[in-house]
Amino acid sequence: MRKYDTVLFDLDGTLLDSLEDMKDSVNHVMEEFGFPKHSLEEIRSFVGNGIRRLIERSVPEGTDGETCERALQSYRSYYNDHCMIRTRPYDGIPELLHALKADGFALAIVSNKNEEAVEEMRAHYFGDVIPLAFGQSDAVPKKPDPAMVYKAMERLGAAKERCVYVGDSEVDIETAKNAGIECITCLWGFREREFLTERGARILAEKAEDILGIVCGG
Repeated sequence: MRKYDTVLFDLDGTLLDSLEDMKDSVNHVMEEFGFPKHSLEEIRSFVGNGIRRLIERSVPEGTDGETCERALQSYRSYYNDHCMIRTRPYDGIPELLHALKADGFALAIVSNKNEEAVEEMRAHYFGDVIPLAFGQSDAVPKKPDPAMVYKAMERLGAAKERCVYVGDSEVDIETAKNAGIECITCLWGFREREFLTERGARILAEKAEDILGIVCGG
């Protein structure tokens, strides 16, 4: 019998290459507020802990809390309307998800992206294969708190020992650890291999099809 029957996925950097749209949205807000813009690599280093931390890292050091909050709301509004301009699934992801579904795996997305965008992107890119998505909201703590993972497992009727989390960042590694489940760390996302292995990545996937071999491997 195979080891897993449920696969939970991070979204940004795991299923979707969404960095360009996040950069463009951040820089739209920076321009609106008269702040310096950021490069793609800077945005890459800012993401992973939710949109509030993304904005806090993007605004100049010393920016007051009220301005940060206004910038956050501006980002949320702009990004929700511009989150699928240049965003695309990574190579092999659609094929992987269809293969997992065909093989009977339960699937869901668990992301620190705001919940409205997560659901919109799930429906647009993966609506035929992933039925559930959980994003950041006031009701549930963001990763690495395991609350969203537990919520997904409950909705899917998944046993902890039969569930695996797939992500691309140190936040995902910590999330899986906190939830008491194993983590598959993909190497095509927003972090480098050495950075990830130093932070506890143990099961590595270099390409999407590797995940199928790992979860079906017994």
